[in-house]
Amino acid sequence: MSAASESERCFHCGEPGADASRWSVMIDGESRAMCCPGCKAIAETIVASGLKDYYRHRTHLPELTPADFAEEDLTARESLTLYDSDALQRRFVARNQGEQGNLAEATFIIDGISCAACAWLIEHRVGQLPGVEQAVLNLSTHRLVVRWQYDAIKVSSIAEAIYRLGYKASPFSATQDEEQRDREGKLAIRRLAVAGIGTMQVMMLAVPLYVGMAEQYEFFMRMASMVLTLPVVLFSARPFFDAAYRDLKTRHLTMDVPVSLAIALAFCSSIWSTFNMGKEIYFDSVCMFTFFLLLGRFMEMRARHRMGKAGNNLLTLLPNIALRVNAAGEEEVISSEDIMTGDLLRLKPGHAIPADGIVTEGRSSVDEAALTGEYLPIRKQPGDALIGGTFNVESPMLMKVTATGAEAQLSTIMRLMDRAQQEKPKAALIADRIASRFVLAVLLVSASVFTFWFLRGDDHAFFIALSVLVVTCPCALSLATPTALTAATATLRERGLLISKGHVLETLTQVNRVVFDKTGTLTQGRLTLEQVVPLANLNDAELTALVAGLEKHSTHPIARAFRSVRAADVTQVEQFAGQGIMGIHNAAPLRFGRADFAWPDAHLPQPDMSLPGQWLLLANGDQPLGWFRLNDSLRRNAADIIDGLKQRGIKVSLLTGDPGESGPRLARELGIDDLQKGVSPEQKLQAVRNWQAAGEVVLMVGDGINDVPVLAGANIALAVNEASDLAKTNADAMLTNGRLEILLTALDGAVKTRRIIIQNIGWALLYNLIALPVAAAGFVPPWAAAIGMSASSLIVVTNALRLTRLPVNRSEA
Repeated sequence: MSAASESERCFHCGEPGADASRWSVMIDGESRAMCCPGCKAIAETIVASGLKDYYRHRTHLPELTPADFAEEDLTARESLTLYDSDALQRRFVARNQGEQGNLAEATFIIDGISCAACAWLIEHRVGQLPGVEQAVLNLSTHRLVVRWQYDAIKVSSIAEAIYRLGYKASPFSATQDEEQRDREGKLAIRRLAVAGIGTMQVMMLAVPLYVGMAEQYEFFMRMASMVLTLPVVLFSARPFFDAAYRDLKTRHLTMDVPVSLAIALAFCSSIWSTFNMGKEIYFDSVCMFTFFLLLGRFMEMRARHRMGKAGNNLLTLLPNIALRVNAAGEEEVISSEDIMTGDLLRLKPGHAIPADGIVTEGRSSVDEAALTGEYLPIRKQPGDALIGGTFNVESPMLMKVTATGAEAQLSTIMRLMDRAQQEKPKAALIADRIASRFVLAVLLVSASVFTFWFLRGDDHAFFIALSVLVVTCPCALSLATPTALTAATATLRERGLLISKGHVLETLTQVNRVVFDKTGTLTQGRLTLEQVVPLANLNDAELTALVAGLEKHSTHPIARAFRSVRAADVTQVEQFAGQGIMGIHNAAPLRFGRADFAWPDAHLPQPDMSLPGQWLLLANGDQPLGWFRLNDSLRRNAADIIDGLKQRGIKVSLLTGDPGESGPRLARELGIDDLQKGVSPEQKLQAVRNWQAAGEVVLMVGDGINDVPVLAGANIALAVNEASDLAKTNADAMLTNGRLEILLTALDGAVKTRRIIIQNIGWALLYNLIALPVAAAGFVPPWAAAIGMSASSLIVVTNALRLTRLPVNRSEA
């Protein structure tokens, strides 16, 4: 600041050289000098967008010093620079996001949040930081997801901005989140216990005061009540006072302001009555008020912890240690946090896989039930992908690490879940806007009620106003939507549907047409051996062993149909593109593929060509040996899914790029009337746009790169679990277990979620509309107001938790 006075610096960027005569902007009624047209344009945009609070927060919030942090707090300001280390960021920062690859995304756990107004303040402030593209906070889980340009701002700067608002931010970690939940739960129980014991004791002392007693004992009973109430106010009610002080310091109102005001005023007025022998004291009301408020928040916290555990259970699957194989081939035990991309890890049977990778040696089965919901282990062999957090079941394997930390698939799933819960539907946005302004209205109404009763000479005017303060706090309104969305999203993920966009649950209720791709969507997307027709003196097992020997080292999709078969010894294998494969077995040639390649003789016994699938021939140098029919089999319960959609009044269409007869045959088998075959990706997209132009809401289910345009154009895009990475990126939701029948559960669950959100918001508004006039009329004492507010919030949370028990459809069972 010595180089230039404050008046010579640009009000926007702080650089010297500001010239108010050339560039200036009116901010809060004052002309602010700018250094250049760029800063002037940005400042005008900020003011025009209604974000001028940015400058107030920036200039009026004092810089923190080390003294402002506890010495034992590892997240103190001098330690925030640790967040900028690459080693630490590998755990919670995912880079190379976005089209240009210059974005990073991280999840923080925020401590100190009490209501929707807190969430708005944090989102608003962090979103104003330079380089930050998006900041969304989930009120149910207290997780803040920030997306920013990692070369424009440091992680430590984002964390410090949150600290300056009075909240604590720490990188999300499943283990640390669990520890924080434990600490939060234990402290909440202690505060609740103190408030409960204090309430019982003060109530015992209040009874004699109510019924009347000798004047010489009354002062003693009042003093005893005051002493017993003191720990309730100083310890149990401290969270309310801390939050209110923080909010007033940042000039932002949350529900903690009226709550703290009510407790403080009632306690102080009771002290005044005690020493001046006033008519009434309300120490019992203060204790009961605090107790019921804490009880309501405790129940909300338990529900929030329960819903947060669903996602955290994924990340806790990762083991703490791993076996790394060094260059000398020796095994060494390392921490999972020290795993680097490219490391070779030894996987022992029964142990968890510590990172994403590829099998380089060994064969085994892997249990992926925690991720996909599929209870049967999946066979893995060299070249197959492994996902961190799954379990090696049978045999040891060697894997090469391809992704760790925030880049791993489990972390990606967590971010997608958070994104889905944080992107708010219209009902949530309306509720947030109402809640953010409700607190000021509560204060004004309470002041008006006090003035009215005071002018009428009523001795209870003060306590009537306190009841209005308490009974109308917008807790239930703030919790109405996020609790329902979190519960529904977590339940569907456990069933096998990962929702990655927040609009999905809202849009699913409007879907009236579902469009399927064929290969890999309604079908398995891989060839399976359906039938063997021997033509020589060999049985089915012997014939398939010969083909398996030929296809053993082939990468052709046909080879996958014979992977599980014990292979015969075949040498000198050679592939012929578009025709087949050839090798030597017992010094005799073997050919497998098209009939004209394997046995060119036209006089050949033909199989039943009316059956679906592809017929291939195996022959040696002397004779044809057998026919093999391969087909892309239907997904399990595909017919039930189509029937279920039709029963819900939803139209079904099939778009396939296959010009052959397999599409019509599949449509007839499943009862799909609307079929378009041999269509290009552009034609698929045009078909969807035509339906949308006719007023239909389209859900597209696809898997391949050729489905990316139509997935992006549909109202909802669902990618199956085997889909290409590009298809998954453009999808709004993704199957994790291959069970397409979860679509029916999602449709029903979306309808139930919408109904519960409407019920919650309706109840919250109805409660306030009824409680406000009753409290303003003087019929609700402060302790009863606390019960009413807490009960209202508990009703909303309990109603939302019904979504954790979505019914199972018959086809899903």
